Amino acid sequence: MRIVLTPLPPGLRWYDGVVLLATWFGCGRIPIAPGTIGALGALPVALLVLWWDVVTGIVMTCIIFFVGVQTSTKYARAADKKDPSEIVIDETAGQCLCLCFAPLTLSGVIAAFLLFRLFDIAKPVPIRWVENRFPDGWGIMLDDIMAAVYAGSILLLLRFIELL
Repeated sequence: MRIVLTPLPPGLRWYDGVVLLATWFGCGRIPIAPGTIGALGALPVALLVLWWDVVTGIVMTCIIFFVGVQTSTKYARAADKKDPSEIVIDETAGQCLCLCFAPLTLSGVIAAFLLFRLFDIAKPVPIRWVENRFPDGWGIMLDDIMAAVYAGSILLLLRFIELL
């Protein structure tokens, strides 16, 4: 079986920093479930950083967020699309933030991953509104941060009632 990567927008090359970061080192260029692949691609980096502490995880999320605003804006403009599916740095930032709410156990990581993907795909109110209301990379990135906050709230509740 051969996987053919999603073609790049005109003027961008696979080795451009914009492409590498916006697609989270190529995760988003895999044409099957790029958002899920991008969220999975975030796990090793997020878990490594969270090994130290949650504050470091939040700082890392903020850095990825602001880099993501810039790179996703440039990538989306080159692709001439509002939110190309191959941009997954937003899933990376969201998954990193979501993991800050979870215990660093296998069940905690799995719950964080599944809850984040659920809210990212379902986009309950006002996530879709935010995605459409903010321009360029801001909308691309903010909807995933909101999905992470929703998922993180459920994770905190599960921890409070000692299910995680």
